[in-house]
Amino acid sequence: MESGHLLWALLFMQPLWPQLTDGTTRVYYLGIQDVRWNYAPKGRNIITNQPLESDIVAASFLKSDKNRIGNSYKKTIYKEYKDGSYMDEMVQPAWLGFLGPVLRAEVGDVILIHLKNFATRPYTIHPHGVFYEKDSEGSLYPDGSSGWLKADDSVPPGGSHIYNWTIPEGHAPTDADPACLTWVYHSHVDAPRDIATGLIGPLITCKRGTLDGSFPPRRQDVDNDFFLLFSVIDENLSWHINENIATYCSDPASVDKEDEDFQKSNRMHAINGFVFGNLPDLSMCAQKRVAWHLFGMGNEVDVHTVFFHGQMLTIRGHRTDVAHIFPATFVSAEMVPQEPGTWLISCQVNSHLQDGMQALYKVKSCSMAPPMNLLTGKVRQYFIEAHEIQWDYGPMGHDGSTGKNLREPGSGSDKFFQKSSIRIGGTYWKVRYEAFQDETFQEKVQLEEDKHLGILGPVIRAEVGDTILVIFYNRASQPFSIQPHGVFYEKDSEGTVYNDDSSHSGLVARPFEKVTYRWTVPPHAGPTVQDPACLTWTYFSAADPIRDTNSGLVGPLLVCKAGTLGTDGKQKGVDKEFFLLFTVLDENKSWYNNANQAAAMLDSRLLSEDAKGFQDSNRMHAINGFLFSNLPKLDMCKGDTVAWHLLGLGTETDVHGVTFQGNTVQLQGMRKSAATLFPHTFVMAIMQPDNPDINYI
Repeated sequence: MESGHLLWALLFMQPLWPQLTDGTTRVYYLGIQDVRWNYAPKGRNIITNQPLESDIVAASFLKSDKNRIGNSYKKTIYKEYKDGSYMDEMVQPAWLGFLGPVLRAEVGDVILIHLKNFATRPYTIHPHGVFYEKDSEGSLYPDGSSGWLKADDSVPPGGSHIYNWTIPEGHAPTDADPACLTWVYHSHVDAPRDIATGLIGPLITCKRGTLDGSFPPRRQDVDNDFFLLFSVIDENLSWHINENIATYCSDPASVDKEDEDFQKSNRMHAINGFVFGNLPDLSMCAQKRVAWHLFGMGNEVDVHTVFFHGQMLTIRGHRTDVAHIFPATFVSAEMVPQEPGTWLISCQVNSHLQDGMQALYKVKSCSMAPPMNLLTGKVRQYFIEAHEIQWDYGPMGHDGSTGKNLREPGSGSDKFFQKSSIRIGGTYWKVRYEAFQDETFQEKVQLEEDKHLGILGPVIRAEVGDTILVIFYNRASQPFSIQPHGVFYEKDSEGTVYNDDSSHSGLVARPFEKVTYRWTVPPHAGPTVQDPACLTWTYFSAADPIRDTNSGLVGPLLVCKAGTLGTDGKQKGVDKEFFLLFTVLDENKSWYNNANQAAAMLDSRLLSEDAKGFQDSNRMHAINGFLFSNLPKLDMCKGDTVAWHLLGLGTETDVHGVTFQGNTVQLQGMRKSAATLFPHTFVMAIMQPDNPDINYI
């Protein structure tokens, strides 16, 4: 391009540049420092209240040994200082963990970051969600820049740089957004390794007038705001891995860095750098507004479903008690906590739950005023039994789509259904929730429209204002419980077992014991104006949530707006309702695994030679407990209004794209042909079929 043409191009583009800011200039002094970080400073699994010696899983990450690093690692983190002398460190809340300080700004503001690198290798600071020019990007890559435009890309040890970021209108929260958007900043010389080393922190950009005039600024629209990073921190990628081995392994020469078990021991399933409930001081008052800023970083295993026990959230106008976090995703959630007590925050992805991605938060009663009684609806009673059954994943004996015998060699289904001395063959002992008419538990509730539920328990339905009483009779051989999503309950009706410093450590029914759960549906648990008439949830056993759900104990729950349900308990204006659970049921993790192997009379010698193949054959990729189109047919008529309630459970492999062939559905106001499910996600889609045919899901 000729120089004259370049000048005209620049002049033409100038109106597209962000407008000059007219707000506050917010100055932060950040230093990059090496520290010793302890992922479990309390020295125990707080969730189970067990010392490491008694907890095999926690010890596999946290106990040092001749070839294990343990709970402490050298890390490099951002710290905030009072001024450019870098002498007075600003105190941060303990729950922030190894995250850098919270950076807050409003639309129209300028953020000036004075960054000084006190560490031993080059680092930077790179933001999401704000505007910057090339000299303030903080990201090293071949962008064609040089000289002073390149100085921001790698700040050497002992060096410093001033980063200038702005928040023009084009970066502002929209009318549909919450008052503040959640973002992050991190080092970006080698982003995966820099972040694994510890260089990451939170940043929020807010609408004008949201922040007060103090320093550091605070939000005026909420009483508390908390920032939580959910990530499998891979210390194998840290710049300090060799030094950590030398420092913390008692026999560093014995370490094989390529050993799979060694690498696994260094993948810390952390919230803000804490594992197994060691995150401290998340405390708030009941009836006060709380903002949760949630974000994720990492790789393909970092699919997180964050479950806030005991309370409800609002995310982008929708009611929920779970938030879905993926690498480099940022969620702003609002909560007005209702029920006092110490409650669990957990990632419901099974492997993450098992490996310590859990924390506790405390809701205190700060007001003397009695809460208003908002329960003006019905008391709905359900009588539910846990019943052990033999379950056939393929009751038709053939593939419903191809007609092939499920045991036909080479069919694909034979892997799961071929019975032999090293295969169970598709029929397993399981346990299922079943509904009964009354407290005698003599007469079952059997409805034709519920046949498709398969392994699922009965549908529990309620409206806003209702109270739900579940009388649970455990007729099984293991202790089980019922833990709901989407409703409120007090501590003595919680079905999850964990150490909450109270006398109630989860309401669990021992074998042949009856217990009663009381759940409530006040207005702040019901659908918002942007939600459908009914919200889809689940209930499940959480005495041991991984083993209980793989054993079969899960069922659907609907919470509807007042007046939505008819006298028969069904949704008005809906002709058909179908409830479908998409999950890989892992029979290897069932309570009945040993019984199933014994019943199949397997050859232990041959089994040991094909352990992986055997385990794979017991991972059943099921819809409601059926494989290969063995789910009973889901019949409807052209023009019907059909509600599809789609449920997800499982581990990080349970990412499902549910496709409706032949017809489309409406999902959160959008026309779709598919829905995406993750563990502990729940979706309602509305279909009005107009294509008469046999179609597949």
